[in-house]
Amino acid sequence: MTTAVIFDIKRFAVHDGPGIRTTVFLKGCPLACPWCHNPEGQKFAPELFLRPARCIGCGKCLPACPQGALTLASGTIALDRGSCDACGTCADVCPTDALETVGRAVTVDELIATIMRDRPFYQESGGGVTFSGGEPLGQPEFLLDLLHACRDRGIHTTVDTSGYAPAETIAAIAELVDLFLYDLKLIDDDAHRRYTGVTNRPILDNLRLLSDIGATVIVRVPVIPGITDSEDNIDGIARFVAALPRPYPVDLLPYHRAGIDKYARLGMPYRLADTPIPSHARMEEIAEIFLRHKLTVMIGGERYGDDCPG
Repeated sequence: MTTAVIFDIKRFAVHDGPGIRTTVFLKGCPLACPWCHNPEGQKFAPELFLRPARCIGCGKCLPACPQGALTLASGTIALDRGSCDACGTCADVCPTDALETVGRAVTVDELIATIMRDRPFYQESGGGVTFSGGEPLGQPEFLLDLLHACRDRGIHTTVDTSGYAPAETIAAIAELVDLFLYDLKLIDDDAHRRYTGVTNRPILDNLRLLSDIGATVIVRVPVIPGITDSEDNIDGIARFVAALPRPYPVDLLPYHRAGIDKYARLGMPYRLADTPIPSHARMEEIAEIFLRHKLTVMIGGERYGDDCPG
């Protein structure tokens, strides 16, 4: 039986596809976007959250750690992440949740049992299950098994993805996915490599593939001031989407700092602390570029413009 590492399950989600949904977050992502609001989803292995402000200095975690990765200084716990293997024994004995294991292995049967508990809400709202991350395509065998299990039970499926995966993976799951939420961040390959760490070529090729086979897709563009919001990048993405065999609606996602506290819990620097939140007026300016290319456009899931097709 296949297993995977997940880091969260969000029930009653309403922004991850149509209707009321259960969103499963699979751990691991090949991209390293500095604006990522789920940094705990980047590594494939479990990790440890550390919240020093919750530590009461009881010291119970020190003898529990088999790696000796914890020390207590001035009444507050400190973690040597180079020694930590995220076994979770320290979190198990912590009385204040100052330490928390992020990531756990699950089977398909375990997840399906959780998903099925929410089935009445899917039926009433037209919802279903969304597989997100991290990058759900990073654990392809498990995802494929999950999609088959959902299809067998008549559950609507959405995959929220960067599109960075082998074409064979995309082709294998496409017929089992009812909706793709597909990120396009940067159209220039050099810029994409600089900000995400990987080329965008398979991402663009896979979106063409999905369009060729008639898959249902919403293209999502994160609007990050100073990185993705340039005229050249926005117009380039709009031209690319408009030229697809099946042009797709575009959802513009304004930058936010919702995940900034998670970086501190993981001992990671947050590189965009000085990046401003784009104004609504700026989001509308960007939306107009997509309208000029005759594309349906949304801002944060809400339809923009009265004359766009579809």
